[in-house]
Amino acid sequence: MNDPNEVLESFKTFYTTATLSDVTDPNIVLDLRTKLDAQGFYDEHEIDRVVNVVMNPAAKQKQYEAAITPVADRLLKQFAAAKAAHAEALATKDDKVAQANKDSMDTLTLFRADMQTYLRAYTFLSQIFDYGNTDFEKRSIFYRALVRLLKFGREREGVDLSEVQLTHHNLRNRGKQNLVLSGGETPTLDPLTEAGSGSVHEKEKAWLSEIIEQLNTLFGSDTTEGDQLSYAKAVAEKTLESEVLQKQAANNSKEQFANSPDLTSEILTAVMDSMDAQTELSTRAVNSGEIREGLKLILLDRLGLYEKLRTRATSA
Repeated sequence: MNDPNEVLESFKTFYTTATLSDVTDPNIVLDLRTKLDAQGFYDEHEIDRVVNVVMNPAAKQKQYEAAITPVADRLLKQFAAAKAAHAEALATKDDKVAQANKDSMDTLTLFRADMQTYLRAYTFLSQIFDYGNTDFEKRSIFYRALVRLLKFGREREGVDLSEVQLTHHNLRNRGKQNLVLSGGETPTLDPLTEAGSGSVHEKEKAWLSEIIEQLNTLFGSDTTEGDQLSYAKAVAEKTLESEVLQKQAANNSKEQFANSPDLTSEILTAVMDSMDAQTELSTRAVNSGEIREGLKLILLDRLGLYEKLRTRATSA
């Protein structure tokens, strides 16, 4: 799905060697520590409390939770309160209050991002530089524990894809390209600079229909008549289970039945039910050789798969 030139540039950066465009400033970690400490979201006692538990091989999980949970709960409540106040201010059109609470939310979101930046920078730079102060390592332990619990700033509008898992995919040959790695200008890597100077970006939004269209472009939206017929049969079987439609069909003509306001809603229900059923059954079949063997016997012995294939082959 990637542009060939983007692939080439990414590989050339690390081909034979990787070069930095400038040096990395070891004071980045100190700057980040100073910024994080100055925000007042924690104190030294809370840091030491967490570190003492983590460094104690005899410590229990309950002790760890008791050490870090109060800090996380306090910050989560601050974010939740600011979010609620922001929504209320928007409803009453109080722009000043709304902006103040948005700033509070952004500050907490950036605080979490800065902790992640500190962890990345310190993990890398501490292998090169001796900071000579255990406070840096203590904060690394504390931030690693805290950042996992701070879930704010991850809200999504519209469709929530956070729990979606890719279980299968389809590969399509989109042709070959000759990407020459040797020769030409080699891109360089930028060092760590101005860490912790970021800002909150507006969430990128897209219509679900646009996402589906992009996916169809990548993976193909073509379906066979067999796919469509099989799906229609599955929906029909689910629709037949509707007691409401059974009664209406028994007491009305076909034309009257076709104009029933319940028909559309019951078909929608059938579509959703058949989707759930087929997804569950398909997942079971994919994960079970025994089920697939059983399907093979049903297709051959009861549904005439062999005979129907021969008929199609001779009539083609």
